[in-house]
Amino acid sequence: MSENRFSQFALPGVRSLRPYQPGKPLEELEREYGVSQAVKLASNENPLGPSPRALEAVGRALAGLARYPDGNGFALKKALAVRHGVEPSQVTLGNGSNDLLELIARAFVAPDNEVVFSEHAFAVYPIVTQAVGAKAVVTPARDWGHDLAAMRAAVTERTRVVFIANPNNPTGTWLDGESLRAFISAMPEHVLVVVDEAYFEYASDPRLGASGYPDATAWLGEYPNLVVTRTFSKVYGLAGLRIGYGVSHPDVADLLNRVRQPFNVNAPAQAAALAALDDREHLAHSLTVNAEGMSQLAEGFAGLGLDYIPSVGNFVCVKVGAAEAVYERLLRAGVIVRPVASYAMPRYLRVTVGTAQDNQRVLEALAAAQKYSTTDN
Repeated sequence: MSENRFSQFALPGVRSLRPYQPGKPLEELEREYGVSQAVKLASNENPLGPSPRALEAVGRALAGLARYPDGNGFALKKALAVRHGVEPSQVTLGNGSNDLLELIARAFVAPDNEVVFSEHAFAVYPIVTQAVGAKAVVTPARDWGHDLAAMRAAVTERTRVVFIANPNNPTGTWLDGESLRAFISAMPEHVLVVVDEAYFEYASDPRLGASGYPDATAWLGEYPNLVVTRTFSKVYGLAGLRIGYGVSHPDVADLLNRVRQPFNVNAPAQAAALAALDDREHLAHSLTVNAEGMSQLAEGFAGLGLDYIPSVGNFVCVKVGAAEAVYERLLRAGVIVRPVASYAMPRYLRVTVGTAQDNQRVLEALAAAQKYSTTDN
């Protein structure tokens, strides 16, 4: 592909960026491969879909589409503030939690600054860092997760932001409360610690036995340089509406709102999120399906002789050796998973936990693709 003729006018960080690659859509797979009844387990979506209450709220909101949404998100911010025991002035709404990550970089990171994050961490961290022209400092992972000692050692006077995903995507690893809190306590005041809790609800499910998994929002009163991000895209099943939020010190939230685009969260999304918060039955059902599905996949991988990284999210990375060949084989079988070579994990595929039927499709397709696995997988 020839060089874009306008690249000479773009910022240096933007010129060398590669666009984020989402999971392959079902429609694209069916169009390219001619398959039908395909299943998509590539984007960590809730297989049950949205809460029925959320769908009803969206239906009611449609009548007002000719009007701009509430630019301040008053009702939703109030509900989230009550949920987290903070003031509404500490809540910032975003077009997905990714939006918050970009707002943080735009508000606090200059080209001569550094941003610290871990190897195998979420792909948006390097994107927002590079887009503002700052230096990304990537620390080596430890057992596929964050090495907090290495990250602490990487912080300098030039560091402005540290991104920590807990649980981490795509590896599903997690940090206990004692370790994470000690890390935040050790950070100088000029460093914002962003704890990305997109998969919080899955990791905090007590049936997983992940004792010690923290709710970082409980520490906001102690650490003014702490920002916690959450999303409605995962367990709440609202990925298509793009809505997330951040909770922080009110002074930080004030600065984020200065760079936030007007009306960045649409009216149906606000209505759906507000309704979804109160549907505890749907939340409990979603967690049950995920816990059962995770056990199904883990047992299936073990039966196929495949190693995997234990996960407390709604996804799991399985080691298949020749990942590109196996991925292609799964596509032809009508199964979409996520290659993670871009995360420096070339031998792994990330599989979202689906329904029991979806999970079985993946396991059967993996069994058929075993001949593509290498002897050292």
